[in-house]
Amino acid sequence: MTITHDLDLPALGAWGNARVPGALFWTVSGSHLYGFPSVDSDIDLRGCYLAPLRALVGLRHPNETLEPKGEFNGVETEAVSHEVGKYLRLACKHNGYVLEQIFSPLVAHGAEFLARLRPLAQKCVTRHCYNHYRGFFHTQRKLFDKEPVKRAKTLLYAYRVALTGVHLLETGEVQQHLPTLNERFRLPFIADLIARKASAEFGTLTALDVSFHTEQLDAWEARLDAAFAASTLPTEPPVEELNEFLVALRLPG
Repeated sequence: MTITHDLDLPALGAWGNARVPGALFWTVSGSHLYGFPSVDSDIDLRGCYLAPLRALVGLRHPNETLEPKGEFNGVETEAVSHEVGKYLRLACKHNGYVLEQIFSPLVAHGAEFLARLRPLAQKCVTRHCYNHYRGFFHTQRKLFDKEPVKRAKTLLYAYRVALTGVHLLETGEVQQHLPTLNERFRLPFIADLIARKASAEFGTLTALDVSFHTEQLDAWEARLDAAFAASTLPTEPPVEELNEFLVALRLPG
């Protein structure tokens, strides 16, 4: 997968490292990763960090999530980083969002760490990731239903999560990039929705569009359910392997 972007990834990684001590990796998520950023899109930086051992063995539990916000090269930027113990526990809970971060090709920092983590993360791609994608899909459907003026952006997020979920359940691959997914699924309206999102002037839908896309979303929900029913992916992640990986991080040598 090749993603076209204009982000200075090493500088973005340095921005995150300056705000989160012990950062193990940073990747870009959100619309830049999904393949439909707008001119005014903010930057979503995601990753994990290693807390000092001293902070973990005392009476007080360290903050397990850091969320610095600010600007990077004049663009609003939001970073979210979990302590690696919490991060790996999330990976063990069939969390598609965490897996998408680990497998993001937009690596701003920590390529060597990700090279070690990704083989284990691949084993966390399970049938039960379905629950994450179906829940996320339902959230986007509710947002779309409640919007007084229907937006292409909301639809794109719904289609993206449905196609990613189906693709994951059918192939075992974590693919977050909607244009790449659509090379397989060939939905003729995706390019138009992406163009609409990029233009605030044409970012809304007509009543006819809404009716059509409501039927499409119903069909994709059914396809997601069918992909889960037919999936041959494993049902459980490699908890013991991830535990050993974490212990080795905390107690090197």
